Amino acid sequence: MTKHLLALRDFSKEELSAYIDQALLLKKEAKAGVRHEHLLGKTVALIFEKPSTRTRVSFESAMYGLSGRVIYLSGRDTQLARNEPLKDMARVMARYVDGIVVRTYGQEIVDELARYSSVPVINALTDLHHPCQILSDIMTVIEQKGDIADLHIAWIGDGNNMANSWIQAAGKLGFALTLACPAGYDPDPQILKEAVAEAGKPITVVRDPAAAVAGADVINTDVWASMGQESEQAEREKIFAPYQVNSALLAKAKGDAIVLHCLPAHRDEEITDQVLEGPQCVAFDQAENKLHIHKAILAIHLAAK
Repeated sequence: MTKHLLALRDFSKEELSAYIDQALLLKKEAKAGVRHEHLLGKTVALIFEKPSTRTRVSFESAMYGLSGRVIYLSGRDTQLARNEPLKDMARVMARYVDGIVVRTYGQEIVDELARYSSVPVINALTDLHHPCQILSDIMTVIEQKGDIADLHIAWIGDGNNMANSWIQAAGKLGFALTLACPAGYDPDPQILKEAVAEAGKPITVVRDPAAAVAGADVINTDVWASMGQESEQAEREKIFAPYQVNSALLAKAKGDAIVLHCLPAHRDEEITDQVLEGPQCVAFDQAENKLHIHKAILAIHLAAK
């Protein structure tokens, strides 16, 4: 398996499925009281330029749940804030820890760290990709709906890092994906082009949310303004207002469709409180599965070192 986890495009269908299978097994065993020691004696560094409650806690809990240790570093605690060359930082950190989990802005940062690191580098989020989150989302879909290749997934809202990683997942795993994005807020065109070229089922971008969710098994959304885009909030609220996931939009999907949201949610903006708290929303199961997929990722990448 590829040593680093930078983007889903770097993995085969079989490799992506292995993450899910391992996460499902670890989840089952943990709930049965099994003590995991896959990473006993191992240490991972969490380097977070972008703060996150859920991602930090789930990665830390995952590492502890595998009997490993964690060192957490915010952006101001590392040489990222002091302009040390990334290649120097990567080579030094690799001599201290067994893996590096990075949550940052530019994809070029994790790519550069991976280029020079002799230990696995895991992308916990960049502005371009969010691979770990999408793996936990897919795990949730499989738990709820079965084989994802048989499903139609709808993405509603910004063509952001989440949308990009969903597109790559669709190209690899072969499910139908329709994204409804406002003009000017489409996913990365090169990522879309590459995924469409290898996809077994349609991956399409439309403007009409109702068209995207027609016949959908899964509806997925995210905040309208991500971290770093706060100055655009007011403008985005106007542009994205027709893309709210509400009861009227949900009614246009299949009757048993489920709703995903990676959280935190801005209630009554991108998703209504009624839908988020409704019986078809599985956002909190989805949030729990971040812990289990992070366990799987850490176990697969660090145990092999």
